[in-house]
Amino acid sequence: MNVAEYFIYLIVMAGSTYLIRAIPFALVKEKTKNIYIKSFLAYIPYAVLTAMTIPAVFYTTASVISASLGVIIAIIISLKKESLLLVAIAACVMVYIAEIFI
Repeated sequence: MNVAEYFIYLIVMAGSTYLIRAIPFALVKEKTKNIYIKSFLAYIPYAVLTAMTIPAVFYTTASVISASLGVIIAIIISLKKESLLLVAIAACVMVYIAEIFI
């Protein structure tokens, strides 16, 4: 790829990223009052984070089994309302132990 192609790709990506963020601001003038739309928009960051994180969890370990065990432990500990740090450490330790035995 030469420099001219690079800058063309860069401009297209910057334009598309800007348009995705600018169009809603241009079209929506007042604040949303609908409680259903507000509740839907409140969950979007969590859904996007989950959609980006979960596939990475299963592809970064040597075994899908160890990744699954780590996810299960993370879910169990998070359902007990423990801190995020404890959840992350417990999941990592579980994956490490599972990798040793697999």
